[in-house]
Amino acid sequence: MKNSDWLPRRRETQLAMAESWGEVISENLEAWKIPPATLTKFAAAITAAMNEHRLPINARTAVTNARLKMAFSELTAQMRDIRRRHFFIPPLDEADFAALGLRPKDTTPTTVPPPAIPVTGKLSFPAVGMVEMREISAAGEKLDVRSKHGVRIYYGIMGEPSETDKFRISSRPTTGDDLPHSVFTRRSRYRFDFTGENGRAVFFCMRFENSKGETGPWGKIISAFIP
Repeated sequence: MKNSDWLPRRRETQLAMAESWGEVISENLEAWKIPPATLTKFAAAITAAMNEHRLPINARTAVTNARLKMAFSELTAQMRDIRRRHFFIPPLDEADFAALGLRPKDTTPTTVPPPAIPVTGKLSFPAVGMVEMREISAAGEKLDVRSKHGVRIYYGIMGEPSETDKFRISSRPTTGDDLPHSVFTRRSRYRFDFTGENGRAVFFCMRFENSKGETGPWGKIISAFIP
């Protein structure tokens, strides 16, 4: 049986929670706008689970065990449905959740910090004119996975910039800010096709970028000659 954080694992505890729910729901039926038929159906599920659970272990058979499993599956399915449908819209207060044995739903958005770790990678040359950035990963420390949305790779090719080729750079870059173009990837490798640029120096610099567009620190400048 699949259990969520709020649902107890033991059947005895599930049954106790269900009985408590039945009492609290009965007292707040109108205020919480829960249809009486829902409570009637839930009460029947509680009774069925209770009757099956009362049977002594040494008296159980394959048939009674199957009925026990079915009874608790139905009971917990109804508990999940009631919680989803009626405990958050309209929202209950903290006292209500305490009476139900639940924690209030957290409505405060989690603050995701911007990436704080630089990126590293290695170059390989799979074919003429091809340069591949491989093993893209955090440099050193472990990155907070919540802020790791992807990596932006900045690059430029040594040569005089022109109107038709703005990806060229006329001097060696010192940071990624000196590189005129970039691509974004969530993969651990990215292949560039620099056909026609054979023999020219190419420079790369990377940094993490999260879903908000916030960026981490620059990694090292990585350079090579295009094969």
